[in-house]
Amino acid sequence: MNDTYDTEDFPIPEKRNIAILFSAIAVTAWFLWLASHGSLLVALSAAFGFALIHNTVFSLLHEAVHGIFSPNKFRNDLFGIIAAAAFPTSFTMQKIAHLGHHKRNRTDRELYDYYLPSESKTLRNIWMYGGNLFGLYWFFIPLSNLIVLTMPYLFTSQWFIHGPARVLGFEPYVEEIAQHSILRIWLESLFALFFQIVLWYALDLNWQGALLSYWFFALHWSALQYVDHAWSPRDIIIGAWNLKVLPFSRWLALNYHYHLAHHRYPLVPWVYLSQFVDPKEQQPTFWSIYLSLWGGTKPAPPMLAPDEYKKGMHTW
Repeated sequence: MNDTYDTEDFPIPEKRNIAILFSAIAVTAWFLWLASHGSLLVALSAAFGFALIHNTVFSLLHEAVHGIFSPNKFRNDLFGIIAAAAFPTSFTMQKIAHLGHHKRNRTDRELYDYYLPSESKTLRNIWMYGGNLFGLYWFFIPLSNLIVLTMPYLFTSQWFIHGPARVLGFEPYVEEIAQHSILRIWLESLFALFFQIVLWYALDLNWQGALLSYWFFALHWSALQYVDHAWSPRDIIIGAWNLKVLPFSRWLALNYHYHLAHHRYPLVPWVYLSQFVDPKEQQPTFWSIYLSLWGGTKPAPPMLAPDEYKKGMHTW
């Protein structure tokens, strides 16, 4: 596997991305309608389908965040804003948070499977169980957008950044958001709220069906956000996994499970990521790591030294 690559050799599949995005939004809207108007069995099935397909929308939001949804910046951001509204969140807020994740990955400031000597194991377990395993991680995202809409000054408040945000584990993210224009984030959050209100009334949704669907999605999405990192080497770049999952699941997630390949080559569009997976490296299954997380957090090992990084072969 070559460590260098030319992005021009991997053209962005813009038309395919657009077709998948609007198809996925239409299918998830149908699932939401079924969850609100069907029997209990239909609602449960629809919520399960929603959880899977809504992650496709997120995967395309992820492409836009990296500027690889479209080669044209205006169109890239436009479709990113649409995907973010469906999620729902602000595109700019998601971009700040995710690009920050690429800078902090597996460092002391972004570590959820381990706890440091100066930290409370109990608090770390609350973060992991509540946030990643019970789905609250996703719920905090629309909540943060509502806070932006109603109390935008909190995102520049040192009390909020170093108080509630620190306790909840979001301090680094809010610190970076505070350095950007809150007006753009506010406008995008308003658009996301408008999008959701139109969806609600157009589909005649009820809170039971909508909550069931989004909770199923929250369980899926919140877990995946850390299963692809948990117990991986403590290194900013190689601290991720190329997970083994069913081909159908990988297709729906647009190769999101090839997460180590993505962290190594963040400007490679999803359609080419399989070419950057080294078959000699360990590829644990999604379920093996997911189930191991229920055992709780562990004491943090040190960050990898440069010579350990070069080896590229690690176990968990």
